Amino acid sequence: MIPDWLGEEITRLRAAYAAGRLAHALLIHEAPGAGGEWLAGWTARMVLCSGTAEKPCGHCAPCQRAAQGQHPDLLAVAPQESSTQIRIEQVRELGAELALTAHQGGYKVGILSPADSLNRFAANALLKTLEEPPRNTLLILVVSQPSRLPATLLSRCQRVRVRAPPPAEAVKWLEARRGPGEWSRVLEVLGMAPMLAAASDPAAVIEVASEVRRGLEEASSGAGDPVATAERWARSELPLRLICVENWLTDRIRRQAGGRAFFTEVRPGAHPRGPAESLDLRELFGLLDAVRELKSSFDAPLNRGLALEGLLRSLDVRRVT
Repeated sequence: MIPDWLGEEITRLRAAYAAGRLAHALLIHEAPGAGGEWLAGWTARMVLCSGTAEKPCGHCAPCQRAAQGQHPDLLAVAPQESSTQIRIEQVRELGAELALTAHQGGYKVGILSPADSLNRFAANALLKTLEEPPRNTLLILVVSQPSRLPATLLSRCQRVRVRAPPPAEAVKWLEARRGPGEWSRVLEVLGMAPMLAAASDPAAVIEVASEVRRGLEEASSGAGDPVATAERWARSELPLRLICVENWLTDRIRRQAGGRAFFTEVRPGAHPRGPAESLDLRELFGLLDAVRELKSSFDAPLNRGLALEGLLRSLDVRRVT
């Protein structure tokens, strides 16, 4: 099922391929969870399709094998295991595979997602492949923060922009794909990220969000046990819990800023106003930075329970003089 909000990008890519003008490297700049990986997979199926009608046909063997991740000419590169980085060894292996003749005599496709997780050495290795691409190869980089990539790498890719859909459109797509549910509430928690929502259990997302909200409100009023709460959060659904904490903090920042226009880039969260507003904006922004740093450090040897405990203690209004 093609998401409606990707229709324009699909039309342009299909026209470029039909005219023989498809770039050898595409950079899909997506709003997180808005469908960048889906569009990368669709583009791969398009160039690998052996059908004679509109591509991708979805019925031929190459389309079906690519959709299942089993096509020999489709290579996917992502951070391995618990790492948050794509490493140089992975990029070198990709380059060596792309240099080989395609099994089916057509395209060879490499998808790197999230490509903004390339470390410095991996990005330099990928640049060599982009500068001298093998014939009939297509590299697709899916990113949400292209500024993290070297300018020399960005300049060698054709950019495709994938924006987040309007809420009503996202809910409509989720209902068609997954059936009825509290999708609006799920999107409030996860952000306007329908692809991420589609892969989630909506009831579980809402339950975790409610639990995190209660824990943060207890911490901000000086109630609760920050040690027990931090240990529990660190053991289960930590990435989702950090999203919920980030939402709660950004909501507090917006309210303390009085809704002024220069804070419009801070996304409202799903959490209602708490009983205390004693932390000033500087402290709130500092806590928000700490949460985002924790989100990006899953491959670092950190004591996440201790970091969460420190965050919860920082919210205690009783320490504010």
